[in-house]
Formats: sequence, structure tokens, C-alpha cells
Amino acid sequence: MYPENLYYSPEHHWVRLEGDSARIGITDFVQQQMRDLVYFDLPKVGDTVKAGEPYGAMESVKAVADMNSPLTGEVLEVNASLEEEPQKANRDPYGAGWTIRIRLSDPAEKSRLIDASAYQKLAEETAARRKPKPQ
Repeated sequence: MYPENLYYSPEHHWVRLEGDSARIGITDFVQQQMRDLVYFDLPKVGDTVKAGEPYGAMESVKAVADMNSPLTGEVLEVNASLEEEPQKANRDPYGAGWTIRIRLSDPAEKSRLIDASAYQKLAEETAARRKPKPQ
């Protein structure tokens, strides 16, 4: 369910490390929670994003949510295709649905990321907390 070749953040983003840069996107867990995505508000190339802070927002037919960056760096690339087709993040969150690519400012921040099995456990715990309790 969660690709083994990626890293994950507690903020429910995936990270693909590419040398001194990282491609970032929302996880399948998030796209399932948000459902039908209709809009992305992404930063501009050249902007700086900071780990744990919002770098943009996503909107679905049922909610709006901030997207918190898993790492700090300069935005090198933005997935502009999400402006026309935000549903790409629903259909292919680990491929065509990526959001930004950044140049890492602090490579040591990679230590805050977790592997696929640890993320799966986190996603399961998060889902369990969100389930309505029987009355």
C-alpha cells in the first residue's frame, strides 16, 4: 500500500530523495481521507518551505487542508498539472500526483522521516482515532 522506496513524514507526505533534492507528495492515506480533490494551492519556484510548516493547501469537495512540508528547502519545481487536474493526486498519489520538488537546505532533516512500515502503522493508528466511537 505504501511504496518501500519512499520515505514518509508524520504530516502524511511521501518523500523521494533525488541526490540533493526531494520530490514530495501526499500519501494515499491522505487522498483517501480527502476524497475528490478539486484544488491545490502550491508555492512558486524559488520559494522556501520549512519542515513542519504549511507550504500550500489542498481542497476537496468536503474539506480544505494545509500541506505541511516534511523537509526544509528551496522549491525547484511545482507540479503545475495539478492546477488543471487535481484528481491526479487521487488517481496516482505516488507518481503523477506529486506536489513539489525542493533542494534540501539541511540534509540532516532526513532523520525525521520514517520508512513504509512505520508509516503504515502511523496511518492505521490515525484512521483508528478518527473512527466514530459506538454509542
